Order: sequence, then C-alpha cells, then structure tokens
Amino acid sequence: MTNLPLQQEKAVLVAVIQSPITEEQVNEYLDELAFLAETAGAITVKRFTQRMQKLDSNTFIGAGKLEEIRAYIEANDISLLIFDDEITGRQQTNIEKEVKCKVLDRTGLILDIFASRARTAHAKTQVELAQMQYLLPRLKGLWTHLERQKGGIGMRGPGEKEIETDRRIVKYKISQLKEELVNIDRQFATQRKSRGEVIRVALVGYTNVGKSTIMNMLSKSEVFAENKLFATLDTTVRKVVLDRIPFLLSDTVGFIRKLPHSLVESFKSTLDEVRESDILLHVVDISHPAFEDQMKTVNTTLQELKAFNKPIIVIFNKMDLYEKIHFDALTTPAIRQEVLTELKQTWLNNTEGNCVFISALERTNVDEFRTFILGQIRALYEERYPYIAEKF
Repeated sequence: MTNLPLQQEKAVLVAVIQSPITEEQVNEYLDELAFLAETAGAITVKRFTQRMQKLDSNTFIGAGKLEEIRAYIEANDISLLIFDDEITGRQQTNIEKEVKCKVLDRTGLILDIFASRARTAHAKTQVELAQMQYLLPRLKGLWTHLERQKGGIGMRGPGEKEIETDRRIVKYKISQLKEELVNIDRQFATQRKSRGEVIRVALVGYTNVGKSTIMNMLSKSEVFAENKLFATLDTTVRKVVLDRIPFLLSDTVGFIRKLPHSLVESFKSTLDEVRESDILLHVVDISHPAFEDQMKTVNTTLQELKAFNKPIIVIFNKMDLYEKIHFDALTTPAIRQEVLTELKQTWLNNTEGNCVFISALERTNVDEFRTFILGQIRALYEERYPYIAEKF
C-alpha cells in the first residue's frame, strides 16, 4: 500500500436526489464526500446532482446528466469522478467508458482512505479483506481501467497484480484473510479476558469528532489525532486512573454514514471493544451543522452491533467552535447565556441527564466531565465488584 499522492487529483462529485432525501440533505452529504476526497488526497472542483425517481441500471444517472459531466471532465482535465452512493461493477465500467477517467463510489473512496491509514498488520489485514470483497464483483474490466490510469486514489492496496483479476484466486485470498482474522480475533478475545475485573470504557462516535483528543486528555498519552476523517483505525487501549479509580479506556474507529458493510465485518475484533465495554462515551461534534444526523448514524450502528443496551454518556465536544459559529461581537451576554442554557437543557432532557458539554482541545469543563464519568464508573464497581470498590 502506498502513501497519499503528493499532487492532488482533481475530482468531480455526483449525487442523486431521491425521495424522502431533500436537496439540502444531499448537499450536506456532498460536503462530507468532499471531506472524504480531501482526506484521500483529492481536491473537489465541481458537484453535480440529479433528481431521479428511478436509478438507471446501466449508468446510475440519466444519459443527459452523464453527457454534461463528460463534457465538464474533458474541458477541465479531471482525473476522478466520485459518486456518493454505491454503484455496481457494470455501472462503473459503463460510466468509465463514457467519461474516460477513474470512477469511484463512496464505498471505494472510504476503502482507499482505510488503505492509506492502516499501519499495523492487523489493520492492514482487515482493510485488505474489505477491499477484496469489494473488488470481487468488479473484476470485469478492471485491467483496462488500471492500464489507463495507474496509481492515485482508489488504486491502493489489492487489485494491482494481474493475477488478482482471476475470480478464483481472489476468492481463495478472501478465505485466507478471513482465517487470519479469526486467529487475530481469538488472540484479542484472550487479551480482553486477561484484563481482569476492571471497568472498561469505550469512546465511540462519528469520525472526526475528537475521540482521540479526549483519549489523550484522559490518559495523558499521545494517541494520533488529526482533523481528517478516520485518523484512527486501530483500537488503542489505555489504563487510566482518576482519583485512585482505575479503568480501561479504548479509542475506536469512527463511524460514518453508509459505512461499508464489508468494513464492519472486517473490523469485528476492533468493534468487539465496543460490544464488551461496560460504559460507552458517545462523543459528538456539536459544532457540526448535522450533528443530530451523525448521532442517529452512531446509534443505529451501535444497535446493529448489539451494543446499545449499555450505559451511554453523551459528550458534546467542540463547544468552543459552537460558540464561534453561533455568536458574534453583537451577541449580548444575556442572549448568549439564554441560548446555551436552552441547548443544554434540551439535551439533558433528551439523554435523561447523561450528557456533558466540553471542549477537549481548549480543556473547557473538563473537571465536570471527569467527575461525571467517575461517578458512573464508581457506581458500576460498587454493583459488580463491591470488594474492589471498598478500596477506593
């Protein structure tokens, strides 16, 4: 797997508007897709949307819109066309023949970012399995695609050797990778069992909401944190002691809208940290305009993982950015206080009091945050391990 390209590719984004999704929502999704493209190393120069009742089985979008996109790509030397929704192998091949440039969908782009972010052998195996499963139905026409445009976004990881275009060999490789992950899962399960009678806390949330920053703040460690999507792939576990109370804190991979199912399956051992935790800290970027949609995505994923029946504390992070966005020099202190009080009361009601508002970067309200989670952890110790709780 190669590093991100030094020279940014120029990308065009495409999305379809279908009921009940509104045009406003699609624009928000395209904002996120542009951030994904930037994380992968591309710069978005144009967006196209089309309102459709039924998708075209051959080219996903209508012929007229495809011709409009083709003309723009040809006139502006575009090297990458990215669709916000998953397209089939046949659609991808047909679109590439028309536009004469690389075509990716959202899933392929996310897989590419994961390939560039994977550092450990464990993460690389997980990503390679997901890539292989994604490539399997898309092998037809792959080699003409590779001959036309070598390297760049969407070309990292498996699929670069001609032998891998053989469906049988790809299937065999998938079975090998699955075996490797079964062994890895077994090792990780043994490690989790050997941690003893210690309360386990997991940070969960949408990607790029500040989980790693909170991890660093609580554990006083240096977990990699960056303002890009999926900065963290490998689960990091640290022992934390606050006010003489020990617990294990894990930082997990961020969730995202339309997270590829193959990635969820491949990252089973990583996500087991979430399933087997005692308390979840759901970190939310409250400054994001679609933070409520992001919360729903995370909650839906937790339900799919069967991890939604645990104590969940919602951490509304980036309050400093929220205030910069919503208040200016003309905002009076009274109005500022009224808005913040109403915001906090609304979410205290919605979470039955299980939330706090902080800025991990600015260290705002951190003491209240620590006191709150310590109360939850101490209560769990008293319930499950009273003989240990007596020592605190």
